[in-house]
Amino acid sequence: MLDFIGKLERTHVCGELRASDAGKQVVLMGWVNRRRDHGNLIFLDLRDRSGIAQIVLDRDLTPEGHAKGEAIRPEYVIAAVGKVRLRDDLAINPKMPTGEIEIEATELLVLNDARLAPFSPADEAIANEEVRLKYRYIDLRRAEMQRNFAVRHRITLAIRQSLSDQGFLEIETPILTKSTPEGARDFLVPSRVHAGEFYALPQSPQIFKQILMISGFDKYFQIARCFRDEDLRADRQLEFTQVDLEMSFPQQDTVFAVVEKFMVAGFAAAGVTIAAPFPRITYDDSMRQFGSDKPDLRLPGLTDVRSAFTDEALATLQIDPALPVVALRIPNVGELSRKEREDNHPLFDLKKGAKFIDDFKRLAKGFPEAAAKVRELVGAAEADFVIIVAGDPAHHIHASDTKFPGRLSEREINVYLAAGNFRSELAKKYAARHGAFGVTQAVVNEANSYALGSGQMVDGREAFQPIWVTDFPMFEYESVAAKWLPAHHPFTAPFEADMANLVSDPASVRANCYDLAMNGLELGSGSIRIHRKDVQQQIFASLGISDEEARARFGFFLDALEYGTPPHGGIALGLDRIAMLLAGAPNMREVVAFPKTAKAIDLMVDAPTGVTEQQLRELHIRVALKS
Repeated sequence: MLDFIGKLERTHVCGELRASDAGKQVVLMGWVNRRRDHGNLIFLDLRDRSGIAQIVLDRDLTPEGHAKGEAIRPEYVIAAVGKVRLRDDLAINPKMPTGEIEIEATELLVLNDARLAPFSPADEAIANEEVRLKYRYIDLRRAEMQRNFAVRHRITLAIRQSLSDQGFLEIETPILTKSTPEGARDFLVPSRVHAGEFYALPQSPQIFKQILMISGFDKYFQIARCFRDEDLRADRQLEFTQVDLEMSFPQQDTVFAVVEKFMVAGFAAAGVTIAAPFPRITYDDSMRQFGSDKPDLRLPGLTDVRSAFTDEALATLQIDPALPVVALRIPNVGELSRKEREDNHPLFDLKKGAKFIDDFKRLAKGFPEAAAKVRELVGAAEADFVIIVAGDPAHHIHASDTKFPGRLSEREINVYLAAGNFRSELAKKYAARHGAFGVTQAVVNEANSYALGSGQMVDGREAFQPIWVTDFPMFEYESVAAKWLPAHHPFTAPFEADMANLVSDPASVRANCYDLAMNGLELGSGSIRIHRKDVQQQIFASLGISDEEARARFGFFLDALEYGTPPHGGIALGLDRIAMLLAGAPNMREVVAFPKTAKAIDLMVDAPTGVTEQQLRELHIRVALKS
């Protein structure tokens, strides 16, 4: 028989009581985490968001409460009225913050019962993620998940406060808007009022925040919900949250300083200190040193080892001498068998026109001096796994050979990308051996203690390594269409010095844009925007967008550019990814309350689903499925 709560109110939360509270009368409410029946005494671990307190039901003191306790099972919702008392010395639990006390109950109310759940929130790890997502309301009761969202809340609050203190106004932008190309497929929403026409959910507030600068707001930010219909992965969801900002009259340095300030504040809110200003690297140098535009600085980078080989050696090894020859090093992997090395081969991207050499014993037999020189150049210890990556003349990919002096060609970039991707994949596979990622997890664990009210702020400079990547190419060569396409959204300003090359040499044009990367993740991307209509028209022309097409797709924005648009720029950072890093989570689903699966399904609410014919008629839509 369930009890009504009446006018009873809780006086404390479960996790806050300490030895200093002994003797106090309290009312606690929550879920039964565990139950232990010792005959005359029944012990209940009562859980709420703050933690766990032990309730003691003594048959002599509260016969009615003890009787109810016999029927109680895990996840029942109860209220306990009683007195805080100190535990006996032998009963103290040093692993619990409330381990020195217990509640001697005088009254117990059973507010609700519970079916037997497919897993217990008391379990530390549940292997089947689909079960977790289907019963998300139970999964979210777990201490780990509650901690993740507490961390996310503190980060968000700190970022919001930092931006407000820096003079930014938080302004909302529309969710139902116009479909514009921003790099991914739009989610479309049919209009009931305007038959055959559609709204789009925003991939970002890009155009609106630029219009806010035209409107004179000077500094805008928003914790913005964004939507992109793209394939999911560990750090990507269909709907996600960005820290979105824009400002008038900035240089890159202005944007960087704003972001660094709120990033330092956000990390501090999670108990971690990071140093500002963040280091910077150009896109080309990031490719040369890491083979990635989102480098992970926790591991050794790439090393140019071309000097270790003679031209004759390169010819014998069938290596293209015109392309990079680099080596990557994964520390402390140890000697690998042929079978172990072959198991790694599928991790290498053969579509980049590159090849690799991972059998150093064989290399040393044929080219002993070169092999020794390579290991010397990369600074390899005996237990380090070293791999050479170079251009493969037998697999000449279709890419642009255009090269501006001092800049990387697309063929060179592809070789670096192949090496960088191999480095990242092998680093994940051998994480337990090299231990570089364990430093980050150790800092996260220590910071959790700080967040719970014990311990100190943790030095995160080795664990979390941010870096700005600048001077990206303005265009990418699309080999299938054999033409240049924008590498960023078409409102990104080119470097003024490169404007003359827009049509004659697109490969040489640099975008005035920048990314913030950390630990191999792209946290955010931004740019200085185009604020002049004549420049915007030149960019459209270089992309093959006619005046008529530009007017149809961006007419309202082109009109706005004619009404005194100030120079402006901004950035958007993934709040989910920042929270994922600071929670030490393996994927974004651990810091998103109700995520989709990799197949874009919400298992809890069973979405997406079909709708009724009446709903479709109202929207003037007929569904035609492929047979």
